[in-house]
Amino acid sequence: MRFYATTPIYYVNAKPHLGHAYTTIITDAVTRFHQLCGEDARFITGTDEHGDKIVQAAEQNGQSPAQYAGVISGLFRATWPKLEIRNSDFIRTTEERHKKAVAKFLDRVKQKGDLYYGDYGGYYCFGCERFYTEKELEDGFCPQHRTRPRYISEENYFFRMSNYQDWLIDHIRKNPDFIRPERYRNEVLGLMRDPLDDLCISRPKSRLTWGIDLPFDDKFVTYVWFDALISYISVLGWPDGELFGRYWPAAQHFIAKDILKPHAIFWPTMLQSAGLPLYQHLNVHGYWQMGQAKMGKSVGNVVDALNLADTYGVDAFRYFLARDMVFGLDSEFVEDGLVGRYNADLANDLGNLWQRSLTMLGKFGGGVIPEGGTPPADQDQWNAYVTDEIIGSYQGHFRNMTPHLGLVKAWELISRLNKYIDSQAPWALARDPGKKPHLQGVLRRLIVGLGVVGALIWPVMPKTGEEIWRRLGLKPEDMSLDLGRIYELLDAPGRRLAPGEPLFPRVEFGGEKAATKAESARDQSAGTETAKGEAVPKKAAKSDIPPAESISFEEFKRLDLRVAEVVAAERVPKSDKLLKLTIKVGDSERIIVAGMGKHYTPEEITGRSVIIVANLAPAKLMGITSEGMVLAAARREGDGEILSLLTTAAPMPSGIRVS
Repeated sequence: MRFYATTPIYYVNAKPHLGHAYTTIITDAVTRFHQLCGEDARFITGTDEHGDKIVQAAEQNGQSPAQYAGVISGLFRATWPKLEIRNSDFIRTTEERHKKAVAKFLDRVKQKGDLYYGDYGGYYCFGCERFYTEKELEDGFCPQHRTRPRYISEENYFFRMSNYQDWLIDHIRKNPDFIRPERYRNEVLGLMRDPLDDLCISRPKSRLTWGIDLPFDDKFVTYVWFDALISYISVLGWPDGELFGRYWPAAQHFIAKDILKPHAIFWPTMLQSAGLPLYQHLNVHGYWQMGQAKMGKSVGNVVDALNLADTYGVDAFRYFLARDMVFGLDSEFVEDGLVGRYNADLANDLGNLWQRSLTMLGKFGGGVIPEGGTPPADQDQWNAYVTDEIIGSYQGHFRNMTPHLGLVKAWELISRLNKYIDSQAPWALARDPGKKPHLQGVLRRLIVGLGVVGALIWPVMPKTGEEIWRRLGLKPEDMSLDLGRIYELLDAPGRRLAPGEPLFPRVEFGGEKAATKAESARDQSAGTETAKGEAVPKKAAKSDIPPAESISFEEFKRLDLRVAEVVAAERVPKSDKLLKLTIKVGDSERIIVAGMGKHYTPEEITGRSVIIVANLAPAKLMGITSEGMVLAAARREGDGEILSLLTTAAPMPSGIRVS
């Protein structure tokens, strides 16, 4: 099997930030997963270097557009290896291989009869580099940049995108996972309830010269989006390159939700017009936020990814991003949360398992892989559990773009191994010479378990996964998710193990409190101004919320609020609103029926940490007994409602009381 992944071709109007890092890290991790499964996997990224914003940024820096683009593109190219990102190629839209592909693509679309010349007038946002209709503006302002677009009327070339609307709607409906998660599929179908406008694909050189010339009219350059999207095939040598034929049929795009429309509507219709096959999936993630503001240069709350990676380690940084964002939903960035996740999951769970296991192997096994010993009585059940419940579920989550749940399965195995040590007590077995075969069997299970753990975490934490395998005497290039293969590789009694330093010593919060940063971000985003200093009108805050009836402290104490984990979720039949949640509270489980089915899919909510009212009297909903309530906050927005689950800023153990 083959797998071809792309990040967006990042725009070079700003240096890399956390949003760029997340997209690229998650694409790298998913690509590594497919390589781990033995697939021929390729992953590309690059930079988009044409358009108005690049000219403006270059002028502000006293450089030519080419000089400026070269500097920022170089920053992106240099950043990714520092984050253990291993891309197969890097494409710049100023490269000749790309320019040739754009010219060929435009010629194909023109020959199809899908380009025409005409007049157009519209509201143009230079930040978005696109025209808006009056209906798309919010109080006359660009919804992305909160600036007033300029009305521009000019002659240009247009792509007959409207010709492909019915075809695209039909394709999305017949292929429900073409755009995932489901919420973005629904959003795209919603965008096409009204007739699509044709797409303006040129800019006259009278106002913009920094771009790729139209091959049939050198008085115009190509619209930056029409140019940039073609990079996904130009990097493969389209139209004649061997790589295109090999990888394009397996294409997967990874993007943030702010560029959904170009990738979900512009690009498929362009490909169809040019007679090219579509990509397999469009994988769309949410925003990293600080103080409920999108993470990006325009709102002044950028977090420098490299600083965080330097402070806490690259693998810990990658793990936090992959584990704490449910792919598709927004996530709040709080540095305290990163530290909490580090200490709870990496130092306590993984680090403790590694250190305990290698210490006992040293003390009770001579620091080498022990002889076979007596296999534990539950060996067959254990192998089936690791193969099906852990590795099988893990693979399913990565293929279905729920990588955070894949990591949950990896940590389930880590927890199970830690409990296995406690239940078997190797230190007690070592005191009885007659139990040596049993002890050796226990130690061998731990060694094999550590080998599996190293492979499971490798896509997200490559340095740590490889280090675990090296210390076990294994070659990282042999890494596999095949349990039988891991048994074979570790069937080497007497081979010395290398304990080394602890994998993840505990850390303290480094530097300024994240809560202060979030507060600063809220202050900055609250009073945003346009480039001309014109204040953006803010919607009036409601001040007529009636106060709730007062309760005494004794009455409050009757509420039993607990941190809990959603371990499974499913829709309640005949209801589009209700979800049946299996909730883990400490060591026990219960069912809660929650009315959030319009806001979260079962996949999005599974694995999340939530706050519940644990002592609410049981009630029957749609025939299901519900034992508790999941807490969430909701607000009205336009004609709809925004709902957000309540959780803790830092990871907390399931069952801990909230007070």
